[in-house]
Amino acid sequence: MTDDALLQSCDSRGVLTLTLNRPEIHNAFGDTLIAGLADALERAHDDPGIRVIVITGAGKSFSAGADLNWMRGMLAASAEENERDALQLAAMLRCLNYNSKPTIARVNGSAFGGGVGLIACCDIVVAADAAQFGLTEVHLGLVPAIISPYVFRRIGERHARRYFLNAERFDAGRALAIGLLQEVVPMSALDQQVERQVQMLLRAGPVAAAQSKGLLFRVAGLDVTRQLQLDQENARLIARLRVSAEGQEGLAAFLEKRPAAWVQEETQQEHD
Repeated sequence: MTDDALLQSCDSRGVLTLTLNRPEIHNAFGDTLIAGLADALERAHDDPGIRVIVITGAGKSFSAGADLNWMRGMLAASAEENERDALQLAAMLRCLNYNSKPTIARVNGSAFGGGVGLIACCDIVVAADAAQFGLTEVHLGLVPAIISPYVFRRIGERHARRYFLNAERFDAGRALAIGLLQEVVPMSALDQQVERQVQMLLRAGPVAAAQSKGLLFRVAGLDVTRQLQLDQENARLIARLRVSAEGQEGLAAFLEKRPAAWVQEETQQEHD
């Protein structure tokens, strides 16, 4: 099954590959892509024929986060509309994180914002060594609200306090060191390493694999009900920020390719 934004293929072993298919805009999220991912993940969760889910990107990027058209929509949308929009992304990430099937992120290239959130929701993460990463929302006067529970649990408070606040980009080696990634390989070895992980997962009993994931969440004190509460709180937060004066200025500055009003001239010159 395919559409313009998402490619889906399932091999004879029950390995479902979901490919973000917007390479011309670095596989950035829009409503169609989010809805397609949510639908595919829900179906996989309930399908006994699916054993493993692999998520990857077409072209040179994994995912750049929100696309420009989506951002333009944020500028004109009400707080209520922004909250509904955020909840759509939250529902998709929740379905990925708590999916009963083992998940692998095949990180073929760079990931920012929501793309980092996708990675953080997967069980196993294998990345190409040239990939770059970043949580750049504060540059827009926003916060990584919806993805924050997953990213925080991946990288911990110490690293989240740095990268949530300074929006610094970091390379695959750094991402491995802080726990966002689990394996980093040359691009030429990416498929081989992903296949190695797939083969190990296929040796596990399907019921045991699903129960193991549930066990881990229970041990950590996590469940879908608590996650839903967090998602609702975080959706209200990001909605307020998007319609605030600072959020409106940050989004407008990004779309107009200029520094935001709060960026001092000397700071901009140093950054350049």
